[in-house]
Parts: sequence; structure tokens; C-alpha cells
Amino acid sequence: MTRRFPHSLVALAVVLAAAPAGATNGYFAHGYGTKSEGIAGIGIALPQDGLAGATNPAGLTEVGNRFDVGAQVFKPQRRASIVGNAFGPNQTYDGDGKSIFLIPNFGYSQQVRPDLAVGVAVFGNGGQNTDYKDANPYARFGSTGRAGVNLEQLFIAPTVAFKVAPGQSVGAALNIGYQRFRASGLSAFRNFSASPNNVTDNGNDSATGAGVRLGYLGKVNDAVSVGATWQSKTRFGKFDKYSGLFPDQGRFDVPPTYGVGAAVKATQALTLAADVQRIQHSKVAAIGNSSAALLQGVPLGASNGPGFGWKDITVVKIGAEYVVSPQLTVRGGISRTQQPIPKDQTFFNILAPGVVRTNLTAGATWAVDKENELTVSFLHAPKKTVSGQNSIPPGNPPAGFGGGEANISLKETAVGVSWGRRF
Repeated sequence: MTRRFPHSLVALAVVLAAAPAGATNGYFAHGYGTKSEGIAGIGIALPQDGLAGATNPAGLTEVGNRFDVGAQVFKPQRRASIVGNAFGPNQTYDGDGKSIFLIPNFGYSQQVRPDLAVGVAVFGNGGQNTDYKDANPYARFGSTGRAGVNLEQLFIAPTVAFKVAPGQSVGAALNIGYQRFRASGLSAFRNFSASPNNVTDNGNDSATGAGVRLGYLGKVNDAVSVGATWQSKTRFGKFDKYSGLFPDQGRFDVPPTYGVGAAVKATQALTLAADVQRIQHSKVAAIGNSSAALLQGVPLGASNGPGFGWKDITVVKIGAEYVVSPQLTVRGGISRTQQPIPKDQTFFNILAPGVVRTNLTAGATWAVDKENELTVSFLHAPKKTVSGQNSIPPGNPPAGFGGGEANISLKETAVGVSWGRRF
């Protein structure tokens, strides 16, 4: 079985690299692994499967020898509208040219000795997809063709965790990343770029990168566990084909994050848990820099140039897990995040409307026997709209885009399933 793992991992990585991340909290996926997905993405102090290292590397000491393989069917609904603009009538746009995504994940954990565990997690970390196939929102400004972007990210995270004392663990993971990007239908922005030929319609480009994730997990007593994690910025190579779109000649890194969590075994059957996560979008120019810099004479693609203007956010996750019987465990939760996209940044974010703020989740695990289990999860993120305010620059190109407002909205639904096997 162990000899087959490397081949399976490579095959899974190829498939996973072709899919954007699933349901979102700001830029990041809301959780990693089907069990975590069913309890609002919680996992800092509640490790449950082979993907524990994707949230808190220290948690690998608690999950034993196992592997988990699963997939999530993810359906986002992306909409935009432009109102009060000088270059065309009020119009609504549908960004769901591709509306359903299949997103696999894989985790493996092995207890090498009582105080040492190793493993690997393979997962999608972040991403965006929009495809305005029926009408290009930027056509009134001179763009042609079908507008949209596709950002896909794959992470492979080899992980090691140590028990430094009874009930106290630390862990580290190396985040090895691969990402791929494509943009189309954005020719209206070429006149605003330092490299006009590298803004749009150049096909797929890819880049690799790396970062680290550190974690701590400790038991306060038999009923209470606490945890903490920190993930560095993951620095990637540049998208050369889009050096005129992203700041610093095409650089698109993954933002750093940190968080804390707690889990309380309220009764023999009931566990309550919560995580608080901070996502630092502002540490990555392509995500955090304001698009308003365009009007100040800073072109797209320039050093520290304009970006999507996302704010740093705090995510709060609360959930519960209940053991109904030795065979059945059920779970559920809610996560709530601050709004990452300000009202004056909606015009550029027609391409990346990551505005949902609430994720409602549920899930269950069925123990088929002592070695095998099946887990399912469900997520619904209610529709959220951000109405623009001073979002479209007034005036004519190259100084402006005719004023008015861009409004964006997003709704998400996801269903996950996984198979876990202890060995």
C-alpha cells in the first residue's frame, strides 16, 4: 500500500492543479479536509484526519496512522452590474461561464514513534474564477472577447510534528506551491499598463513557490485543547505573460495568516470548538494594493503597482461535533468574516468578487468498520452583494471610465465526500 502512495499523490496533484480552491473566507479556502469542511473549517485545536497539517501541523501527532482522500463539488454564483455609467446603459452580468468545479484533496499521516509523526497534505489553497461568456462588463470601455480570470493553486505540504512533552506538540510544514493563471477580455486596461502586451489574452501562465507553516497544539486538561498556527507569505515566481497586469512585473504571492483555536469536550459525546483566523491580504501587492493608484499615474504591472484592493480580515469559526453512536458522528458550524472588498474597489473586482461573509456547514462521518470511514459535508454561503461607492473613475480614458458604480455579488454551495482509512 505504501509503495502506491507516491504514484497516487502525483496523479492527484495533476488533477488538483486544474481546479480553483473551494468555498472561501476572503482569499483562502474555508477549510481543508471533509471533516473540517463540515464544522465551519475548524481545525487549529481539533485535528481529525490526514489533512490536519494543512491547518495546524502540530495536529498530526493526534490523528495516528491514516490516509484520507476526498473531493468537493463546488458551485459559486458570480454576478456583477454597472449602473450610472456614461459609456452605456445599466446592465447586469453573469460570471458563471463555468459553474461547477470538482476539487480533490489528499492527506497522509504516520506515527513514526510515540513522540514523532510525519505526513503530507495535498490541497487547493486559494483561487478565483470568473467567466462572463454572454457579455463582457468591460466591453463599453473598449474590451473585446469574453472577460474573466482563472487562478488555480495547488499546495503539497510535507509535515513533521513532535510531542515535546505529554499533551504538548509542535509542528512544521513546508508549503510547496504551484499556481496557474489566465486572463481574457481585459484589453481596455492595456492603456493603463506598463507592459500593454502582457495584460490579457496570453493563455495560461504558471509559477512555483514555497513558504512555511508552524503550529502548536496543547492539552490544558483532559477536556480542553488549545492551538495556534502561523503561515508565512508564500513567495512565487512571476507570471511573465501577465507582467503588465499584476504589480512588480507579474508577481502574485499567497498572503500570510495566523490563528488560534480551542476545543472543549463538553460531554462524552459532545465537542465544542472555535477558531479565529487573521488573513493579511495587505502583505501581497497584487491582492492588497488599491486600484486607485491607476488614477495617480501608477500603471498596472509597475513596482508596487495597483491591485485588487482587498483589506486584511478576521475570520471567526464556531462549531460542534456530536457522537451519535460508535458508527455515526455528526457536526455543524458557522464561520463569519469581515468584508475584504471595500465599496470603492468593486470595479476591478468584477473579476474576483470574493464578497461572501457567512458560511453555514454540516457534515457526518460513518464508521464502516474499525479501519474505514466515509465522511460527507455540506456548505452554503448566502448571497452577499457589495454595492459600489465611487467605484468607477469618472472622465474619459486614459484618465477615467465614465463614472457610475460597479456592484458585485457571490453565493456559494459545496458538497464534499471523503474516504478515510486507518492502518
